[in-house]
Amino acid sequence: MDQSIKVRENRLRRAADRQGLRLEKCGRRDPRALGYGTYRITDADGVVTASTGPSGYGLTLDQIEAELNR
Repeated sequence: MDQSIKVRENRLRRAADRQGLRLEKCGRRDPRALGYGTYRITDADGVVTASTGPSGYGLTLDQIEAELNR
């Protein structure tokens, strides 16, 4: 993984944590699978608060940043 992407991901994780949310990355390992390399935001109860797609994931880091900055 590119170092700049990991740094940005960690920064967004901390931002989500400050808001009582959690940033989760899809765990799929097959690059052809739906949801691979995408994210979602959940609350403390595990309820998905921001996602797209049937797998519950589907957001890019740009979309995550926009959602957290609302």
